[in-house]
Amino acid sequence: MMSTTEIPESGARGRTRRAILSAAATVLARDRAATLADIAEAADVGRSTLHRYYPDRDVLIKAVVEDSLTVVQEATEGAALDDGSPLEAMRRLVAAMVDAGDRLLFLWGDPKVFEGHPTADDPDCDPPDDPVLRLIERGQAAGAFDPELSPRWIQHVLWALVYTAVEEAGQGRMPRHGITSTVIRTLEKGVLSR
Repeated sequence: MMSTTEIPESGARGRTRRAILSAAATVLARDRAATLADIAEAADVGRSTLHRYYPDRDVLIKAVVEDSLTVVQEATEGAALDDGSPLEAMRRLVAAMVDAGDRLLFLWGDPKVFEGHPTADDPDCDPPDDPVLRLIERGQAAGAFDPELSPRWIQHVLWALVYTAVEEAGQGRMPRHGITSTVIRTLEKGVLSR
């Protein structure tokens, strides 16, 4: 899901760009008012370097949204949702989403970040094939997930649990190493077929 205006980079320039985008997602997920200087410091680059890549905050935010959507998409694809049992696939998905946690916090912590970006909720947007919904429907058909819950409900519960757990860990109220197992346990207690 790369922007048509961005050319893939390798080497030091690519690493620097990725470091800036990753640091920006992490910093902005925790403090929406963070300055470009805060982001440059977190990325371990100078402000002038950050400005060479992203001349202003709006350009940086747009790039972080696009990059974060790509990171989440790649994490979902990496979870191999069509392989194995639905329950195993859901557990892999939770682990992948926890790994992309700062990106989720950034993306869904402030609805304004999507201004100017089409979303699946837009009435003019064709709904994309959603691998998570497919997994949930497969799990319901196999009797693993509660068939009385709508697939979208289960998906929203999943995102809410991951978001909340990552946020709790980020604020020091939950150990980072315990996020995945806590989300899986909570999810399974609520959506598995009885």
